[in-house]
Amino acid sequence: MAPKATEEQLLYANILNKGMLIGLLGLVITFIVYAVGILPSKIPLSEVQNYWVMPVGDYLEKSGIHAGWSWIGNLGYGDMLNLLPIAFLSGLTILCYLAIIPGLMRKKDTAYVVISILEIIVLVVAASGILGSGGH
Repeated sequence: MAPKATEEQLLYANILNKGMLIGLLGLVITFIVYAVGILPSKIPLSEVQNYWVMPVGDYLEKSGIHAGWSWIGNLGYGDMLNLLPIAFLSGLTILCYLAIIPGLMRKKDTAYVVISILEIIVLVVAASGILGSGGH
């Protein structure tokens, strides 16, 4: 007999599933905005293949794009707008953990509350870039 999922597991999974669908819809919409040319592109579509082969440093220099969270300032460009649903999807796990903490606290499941809070802290610190590491 297979073990049943807990209330927290189901809540986490439901939020993750709905969030994934929202993120996927966002990716489709932002791709259409980019491909149709509703917004101008930071890098013209006809030149994108020239940038793909560049090392990251060269790409950032030639495109005028800065590392880190500076992409937020470029959301007016169709090719940068797609980073918004990607950031949403990346933060979805944090939202899931935040949602399950109240239930864990009601059950007085201290170990899982602490693990969830620590996981949120680790993810937020990693995403923030304050440690100077990471790909962005």
